[in-house]
Amino acid sequence: MSGDESSAGGLSGRQAAAAFAAFAFAYFFSALLRAITATLAPVFNRELDLSAGQLGLLAGAYFLGFSAMQLPLGQSLDRFGPKRTLIALLLVAVAGTAAFALAGNLGQMLAARLVIGVGVSACLMAPLTFFRRRYSAAAQLRANSWMLMTGSLGMLASTLPVQWLMPVLGWRGLFAGTAGLLLLASVLVVVMVRADDPIVHTPSTAAAGYSALFASPAFRRLAPSGFFSYGGMVAMQSLWIGPWLTQVGHRSAAEAAAGLFVVNGSMLLAFLGWGVAMPKLIGAGWAPERLIRCGWPLGVGWLGIIIWRGEAAGPLDWALWCVLTSVVSLGQPAVAQAFASEAAGRALTAFNLVIFLGVFTVQWVLGLVIDALAAMGWTAQASYRAAFAAYLATCAASFLSIYRHDPPAPARR
Repeated sequence: MSGDESSAGGLSGRQAAAAFAAFAFAYFFSALLRAITATLAPVFNRELDLSAGQLGLLAGAYFLGFSAMQLPLGQSLDRFGPKRTLIALLLVAVAGTAAFALAGNLGQMLAARLVIGVGVSACLMAPLTFFRRRYSAAAQLRANSWMLMTGSLGMLASTLPVQWLMPVLGWRGLFAGTAGLLLLASVLVVVMVRADDPIVHTPSTAAAGYSALFASPAFRRLAPSGFFSYGGMVAMQSLWIGPWLTQVGHRSAAEAAAGLFVVNGSMLLAFLGWGVAMPKLIGAGWAPERLIRCGWPLGVGWLGIIIWRGEAAGPLDWALWCVLTSVVSLGQPAVAQAFASEAAGRALTAFNLVIFLGVFTVQWVLGLVIDALAAMGWTAQASYRAAFAAYLATCAASFLSIYRHDPPAPARR
């Protein structure tokens, strides 16, 4: 970030860049851990003989722990600041990742993955809170998009690179190594991020709790699309695209990993593009919510085409769907900008709770529906297409709420 963009928070350009780099390093591994189950799904199926529902639960345990932390996390971010909060939780993530590497059965893996979700719960919310307090509105959107780009890079690393390292390290070695790198991330945050400034709460923001945030028109307007569309996009990207490619498209595990590499690489470029474009779009009058209103039908329509194509729908189809759907990521900073900066942690984590409850729900329920249809004698292709069609319907309906209320007020410092 440039010096003028961060001047509101008293940071030099060098300090802003160092903080971004430290935050990005931690978030990279958070995203890798989120998505790695999609690549390792064939390995877990082979070693543990998991059903689709159990696989969805294993992947979703991360998001359950992540979601459970969001409301207390918001209070901590606003009370103690993003730096101290992130350091403490990264140490929890180290313990959870090491425990997963040592897990001997599904129950232990579920518990460890839940702890991982708790530990990495601040890896995006801490930097977004930092950006909300120190950057202008346009610079926040750029920094937010580039953090999401870093997350896409982590998800990219969870595909072919993980597949290449598996013969050398095995899945246990991969998790043990990641635990060590998360410990390094906590050290980088200590060294490279400026100490948290004291937060001075006005009477209105100090008194306002989560009930006021949940009841606000800005939050209620965007929450359904955050749950179904944004949460569903993460659920697909971090789990169900891989099984679609293998079980519907009849691709090998290596081909599916290569396909996920394409999908996550496309998302990296999409978030890079949003980061470059948003300051110019803001200047031209294209507020985030206006972009969502205009862009959401493209992603929903393309998902319908994927379902219709079935076996023929491959990595490029899914990559295009993710790119088209990425417009919903602008909803999170839009919600944060609707509230004063002293409440940024609570606003961001409240919306993040909605997103990741959506991720957990979509991941698990899709697995349950696929299992139920298979038990009724449906083929894998028919089960997946029907389950994904039901998801498409809920996703399309979720966008109706953005037309129910007036647009939010301009962002406040």
